[in-house]
Amino acid sequence: MRRPVILCAVAGMALLTAGCPKPQANSDYHAGKKAEAVQDWDTALVDYQRALRSDPENIEYKVNVSHIRFVDGQFHVDQGKKLLAKGDLQGALSEFEKGEAIDPSNESAQQLTQNTMKMLAEKSAAEAPKVPVSPEEAEVIGGPPELKPLSREPINLKMTNDAKIIYETIGKLAGLSVIFDPDFTSRRITADLPNVTLEQALDAVSLESKAFWKPVTGNIIFIAPDQPQKRKDIEDEVVRTFYLHNTLTPQDLTEIVTGLRQLLDLKRLQQVNSQNAIVVRDTPDKILLASKIIRDIDKAKPEVLLHVQVLQTRLDRLRDLGILPGQTASLAFTPRTALQPSSTTGSTTNNNGTGTGTGTGTGTGTTTGTPGTSVALNNLRHIGTADYSLTLPGAQANAVLTDSSTRIIQDPEIRISDGEQAKLRIGDRVPIATGSFQAGVGVGATAGTGLINPLVNTQFQYLDVGVNIDVTPRVHPEGDVSLKLIVDVSSVTGEQNIGGIQQPVISQRKIEHEVRLKEGEANVLGGLIDRTESKTLNGWPGLAKIPFFRYFFSEDTKEITDDEVMIMITPHIIRLPAITAENLKSYAAGTDTNVRVYRDENPNTVALDGSGSAPASPGAQAAAETTPPQPGTPRSAVQLHFNPANVTLKPGDTATVGLQVENATDLFSIPLMLQYNPAVIQVEEARNGGFLAGSTNQDIAIVQRVDQDHGQVIVSASRQPNTPGINGTGTLLGFVVKGVAPGDAHLQIVQVNAKDSQQKPIPMISGEANIHVQ
Repeated sequence: MRRPVILCAVAGMALLTAGCPKPQANSDYHAGKKAEAVQDWDTALVDYQRALRSDPENIEYKVNVSHIRFVDGQFHVDQGKKLLAKGDLQGALSEFEKGEAIDPSNESAQQLTQNTMKMLAEKSAAEAPKVPVSPEEAEVIGGPPELKPLSREPINLKMTNDAKIIYETIGKLAGLSVIFDPDFTSRRITADLPNVTLEQALDAVSLESKAFWKPVTGNIIFIAPDQPQKRKDIEDEVVRTFYLHNTLTPQDLTEIVTGLRQLLDLKRLQQVNSQNAIVVRDTPDKILLASKIIRDIDKAKPEVLLHVQVLQTRLDRLRDLGILPGQTASLAFTPRTALQPSSTTGSTTNNNGTGTGTGTGTGTGTTTGTPGTSVALNNLRHIGTADYSLTLPGAQANAVLTDSSTRIIQDPEIRISDGEQAKLRIGDRVPIATGSFQAGVGVGATAGTGLINPLVNTQFQYLDVGVNIDVTPRVHPEGDVSLKLIVDVSSVTGEQNIGGIQQPVISQRKIEHEVRLKEGEANVLGGLIDRTESKTLNGWPGLAKIPFFRYFFSEDTKEITDDEVMIMITPHIIRLPAITAENLKSYAAGTDTNVRVYRDENPNTVALDGSGSAPASPGAQAAAETTPPQPGTPRSAVQLHFNPANVTLKPGDTATVGLQVENATDLFSIPLMLQYNPAVIQVEEARNGGFLAGSTNQDIAIVQRVDQDHGQVIVSASRQPNTPGINGTGTLLGFVVKGVAPGDAHLQIVQVNAKDSQQKPIPMISGEANIHVQ
């Protein structure tokens, strides 16, 4: 018998030990609680993460790690904003990068990091940087023939002659052949063209002669009358597909399509909901303008994290003291003798009230009697104490004191996109009868009775009772948040019989308003207070008012109910509106009947795509690799290359490709973007190569974003603020590459913006890695 008992005890101890938190995890958790109490968010996050590593299945630890990660990341973002307001760009950048590293889901940290890096570059630049333009605005790829004259010398021409002769003269100056439409009508015009480009000269003459021109080949132009039908017949068109990344519903896509039709008068435009894309066919100029509009509109919506704190307190107090004597007495009259008949002859009645008899009087009959409460007058003298009963009232002593309090705390968080409505429901769903109907009739259970029973069906709907919040945020560019709020706090306070159905009685307190708050500013919704105080005095008149003795002749009841609800809402912006200077730039769009764009004649303009990153085209890569040095500080280009340059993988295998720098001087930070074929390989992460850490093994801030769908990696490695740069040769970063499918892929750098410790650009020339997946 002892062995099973010992086994059971051991098993019980094992279960008890398994159900308790691990000692080390519990210690780390309490340490995190202490750090959280003093708002040391970094330490609290480390302690909570240690506790979670010790006990990975603990739900409470997981919740605390998730919450403190957001709070800690937002704390560093707020600190960075304060430093940014003081003009400390380097300190602000460090804080933003910490916030992004702690909470990668905080989009505002990423945006502020990028914006601060741009501000640092602009601050150190001797001249304001040129506004980047899209690749289509710099050069139309895959479009109609481009004009390639033999000479690009400025044209100086002043003459009055036939329009055909002037066109031909301009063509000879530039080394072009000019052909005319058969319907072109030449007229005499005056051309005064001082030091203009070839395109400007052709545009000016076309405006005077009411014609338009188009290149047929690189050295042949065609002149036709400027008529809508002629343009429709002659002008070349291109087809382009725009893939949108931030539309949520087909209605969002339809809104963009409608806007393009109205603004640019596009005729051939197809909306593809399944691919979240828009296909456009029109002239290259209209396609460029459509690209600018789509790029400006297709932005990720700002997002807000609403921290909702609901505190509900209820206090009930009841005091019932005193002795309540009875307030009524009853007197019952029960006579012993009944009323005797008044005739002298006839039947007699016994005392039991029944009797029959026959007499010789005026007639015969039968008389029946029952004892009653009436007494003949001649019997009043015989009434005694046995003929009535008196019931005196009793007394009830009460000594009741009740004091109860209820405290309910709810602390949810809601993440909402800008302009979208979020609903929070905390409570119960209470059924409420909304009506009833007679579905039919049926015959009663007893055959032949003819009873009709109506069949009644009652309908119910469910009402949300508790704390109900509907909120719609709107994020402003300057960082404020407008909230459209509907707050409804309700509860079931009783029941009422309506039509034979017990219906709940629901109390309601509702607030509906709009408020504008700063990011992180708390809005307290007070005033939802319900206080009830009732007093009752029940006792004998007069005696109930005598001090002290009134407690022996009365009951004194006092009841207090205090119900208060306080709701506090705090918005935190986790994604800012991504509106750039390029989005605010206006573009020349031609005339109402002739929509066109004008190319920048400056050949040094660097082509960028809509995200501000260089495209993966050879021309754009060459422009990024040959960034000129700042005036007065000439630099030789620094080389970047991958090691190994050729890698062979199998699908599923991984390898690390190092990015090395040679002959660097005062290298402080290096943001860069890589591109690859995502169908063949994937870049999983970027690792610290150790070169920027230097001999002191300084901590390096590495921020990275890997877009597996589009095959892009954006990574920034930077030394700590107020430290010198690094000189020499070494490995900057290591990229973990994974094989996906058989094929060949190139891992190439499409943009690099290296800076020294003075935030001056360092020109770099980069190579590429060839990766073969077997």
